[in-house]
Parts: sequence; C-alpha cells; structure tokens
Amino acid sequence: MYARLRAFITAMSLVLVAAVGSELTAQDSALSQSLRDKLVQAIEIASQNQLQIIGIKPTPLQSIYEIELNTGEVLYSDRSGDFVFAGDMYQVTQAGLLNLSAGTRQLRTQEKIAAIPEDQMIIFSPDEPVKASITVFTDVDCTYCRALHRDMETLLDKGIQVRYLAYPRGGIASDAYDKMISVWCSDDRKRSLSQAKNGQNLPEGDCETPILEHYELGNQLGIRGTPALVFPDGRLVPGYVEAERLAEMLAIE
Repeated sequence: MYARLRAFITAMSLVLVAAVGSELTAQDSALSQSLRDKLVQAIEIASQNQLQIIGIKPTPLQSIYEIELNTGEVLYSDRSGDFVFAGDMYQVTQAGLLNLSAGTRQLRTQEKIAAIPEDQMIIFSPDEPVKASITVFTDVDCTYCRALHRDMETLLDKGIQVRYLAYPRGGIASDAYDKMISVWCSDDRKRSLSQAKNGQNLPEGDCETPILEHYELGNQLGIRGTPALVFPDGRLVPGYVEAERLAEMLAIE
C-alpha cells in the first residue's frame, strides 16, 4: 500500500509539510504527560523496546497526534491515547493530495542519508557541475541495478551524480554480500563495482566495510528491493528509472 501511495508524493509536499511542522513544533510542549506515558507503555514496553518512540507531535487534524517510531513507521493517536492507528494521513489541497506522513519520512530519510560519510560510498560524479545528486542502494547481482549502471554515462552527461550504497538483497547470507565486500575493499571501487555488475569475478576482499550498516539503514527506510533511489529531498523511489525520466523527476532541463 505504501509503495502505491508514494507515487503521489511530490517535492512540493516536503516543502509544505516542513512549513506545517514548524508551525506545530511550538505546540509539542502542550502534549499531556499521560498521553506520552500511555503510548510508551503500549508501544515501547509492550515491544520490549524493539519499537521506540522518537517523536510525538500534533497534526493539522485537531486532537490527532503523529507518533514517529525508530523503525521509520508513522502512527497516529487520539488525544487520550486510547486509540492508535496506522496509515498515511493526506491533506486535500488545491494542488491535489498532500501526504503528511510521507513528509515526515522524507525529512528523516534526508537526515539519515546526510549522516553517511561520503568515503563510505562509491560516487560517480560528472565532469561538469553537479546539477542533482541521487543516492542509490544497489546490489551487484540485481538485473535492474545493472541496467541503471549501464545508464551511467548518460546520467553523468546530464549532470547527475550517483552515490552508491550497498544493499545485498539477501543480507549476509547472499552471494552478493561477499562480492560487495570485494568491491568495497578494492583499491579502485568504481572500477571494481562496474566489473562486478558486468558479472566479472573479483579477488576475495578482506577489510572492514560499511555494507551491513548500509543494509540495515535500507531496511529502516523500508527498502525491499534494488535499485532504490533516494532523491535530495528525501523521496524514496523504488526500482529502475530510465535516464530521461530520472532527469525530469529531478527537474533537470
């Protein structure tokens, strides 16, 4: 369901949600302690702290509060805390449906991606000034990841920088995991990544890598397949996108 709803998200949504969020932040202190305590009991303690509340804030809908979890999920509660429900909240605007829930997820995605040092990534940058940058969770054995990589020259010509993070779809048990260790341990990561995506065998790697951290982050963001593209505004776009269409989505002329 979430995958279908994300198709409605636009860059305008994030701007509007950010504006709404800034207006409501001052009201956050008005939340009753009993509501917070009840939600902590129902969510954190009941799940043995596997689920943790990282934020509670009012929404434009009177008496309804947004609950942000450490998993990236967003729930909603009434003022009493007696009723909690899941699902995306939409606001009807003249421009169409504004996904308020998606805005929160996008902001958190931005923060988490920004926290990753670029020396942990494999970055392909255009010779000309960068017009837009995308962060891509990739698997070297993924057919559509290979298709996206074959578009690299076109993407770079359009001024699109591609920053790769590792996401072996089967986790540590997959063949791709060992291959990606070889890539990340290589002296020339870009060349080795291209070779791996072309099906070439690489020397076995043995070094510390951020691959599992990337994989766990991808899971937190709700990624279930590759490639998964993260736009500068935090939008998460699943699957392969042809280069011309990608440039349009990034508003590159």
